[in-house]
Amino acid sequence: MSERLRSLANPAVRQIRRWVLDAFPRGHSGIDYDRPLHDPGLFGPGSVTWRVHAEFPGMLSGGLCALMLQTLHPRALAGVYDHSNFRDDLVGRLRRTTNFIAGTTYASAAQAGELIERVRRIHLQVAGRLPDGRAYSASDPDLLTWVHVTEAYGFLQGCRHYGRDMPDAVADRYYDEARRVAEALGARDVPASQAQVAAYFESVRPQLRVDARSREVLAILAAIRLPVPLPGLSRGLFLGAGAALLPDWVGRMLGDARPARDAASAALMRRMAPLFRLALDDGPAARACRRVGLPASALAEWPMGSHEPP
Repeated sequence: MSERLRSLANPAVRQIRRWVLDAFPRGHSGIDYDRPLHDPGLFGPGSVTWRVHAEFPGMLSGGLCALMLQTLHPRALAGVYDHSNFRDDLVGRLRRTTNFIAGTTYASAAQAGELIERVRRIHLQVAGRLPDGRAYSASDPDLLTWVHVTEAYGFLQGCRHYGRDMPDAVADRYYDEARRVAEALGARDVPASQAQVAAYFESVRPQLRVDARSREVLAILAAIRLPVPLPGLSRGLFLGAGAALLPDWVGRMLGDARPARDAASAALMRRMAPLFRLALDDGPAARACRRVGLPASALAEWPMGSHEPP
């Protein structure tokens, strides 16, 4: 029996695979990760990005961490609040974001470019004014930078907490690589290292608020019903694991002293992470590796040496 079949014979691995594929079904995005052969995409198999984004527990919990952070920026939140159907289809929004991240990471360079251009066109249509009269636009370079930094921060912290240890030099390289997509969307002055991200958060904090809109979105997120068995338990696990990644200053803004349930969720997620890796070993990362002629096991080690060219 192959190692893969042995893994899927494990009841816990089978259950996790069912959970993920029910919540995030494959084959509906129109993204082809198998062709054209030898196309490295935007990042390539030698990148840190391919490795960080292959860690599903870190990506989902990190994405939820990013959403929580994004609710604190009134102008960034306004585009979602005024122009999306998040109240009725938050799961659909999560799926679309997941497809965008996976596609720009692992698909061919041409497909990644198409995804970026599609989102850029959508952003041009999203604009308005806050209740206090301030204007906002989803194509505002500063807001694009905010959204990108919160996501990159969440994904990196999720990988570190629920995936594997990461040297600081590798973390810096991740931030430097990941900004390619943000800059292609129109972001500017995008932080390219841990120190720059920390300084960026300090510079943005005076603009952040916990207000009625942010509380409403956080309440909807806390009540999200995932299309999986035991949706309440699954929701609590990932939301708690995501909340545990938030910077300490966010917890203070939310009046949240890192409740015990978040710490418990984080501890459970760390124990479950190897099972997720076994259950999802045939996803976009593995398919992209096959496309460029490398075994997926090549992603198990951090890359050494210089950056890949953009």
